[in-house]
Amino acid sequence: MSKQFEHLDESLKDWIAAQKIFFVASAPLSAYGHVNCSPKGGDTFRIIDPHTIAYQDLTGSGIETLAHLRENKRIVIMFCAFDSEPRILRLHGQGEAISSEHPDFEKLTQFFPQHNGTRSFIRVTLTRISDSCGFAAPIYEFKNHRNTLDEWAKTKGTKHLDDYRKKNNLESIDGLPGLS
Repeated sequence: MSKQFEHLDESLKDWIAAQKIFFVASAPLSAYGHVNCSPKGGDTFRIIDPHTIAYQDLTGSGIETLAHLRENKRIVIMFCAFDSEPRILRLHGQGEAISSEHPDFEKLTQFFPQHNGTRSFIRVTLTRISDSCGFAAPIYEFKNHRNTLDEWAKTKGTKHLDDYRKKNNLESIDGLPGLS
């Protein structure tokens, strides 16, 4: 039922492009730390090459993924078909946060639409690509992407977004360093 893939081929790229949501999971090294899983959507995911993906990290109330990547680089991205043939695809890898000070930030910006709330890009070098059946996943009908975060970020403006990030994104819930 499950299968491993050497790289992201055209068939996988097409299937990924058809999905409306993906989930990002990461964890700290500490056995007492909190595992994080976040839903992502909109036009925020890109395949850079057959072994590298990136997604646009938008401002949020937490900074768990970025903090976990700083500590240990472990990440998994999961896509799940909710409105077509059942399938789950997991992209395991080593990730890094690319913030505005990073030399690759501007290069990655070219791959994505402009979002007022862009905090960084998460780039992942894939170490394992596998799928599974997804037979137990429910069927959902997609209605629309939310624009709530974009609207919120637009009303905040750059200065207030920076202040918000300083207040809410400097460290993870487990005290790991977040944004610089």
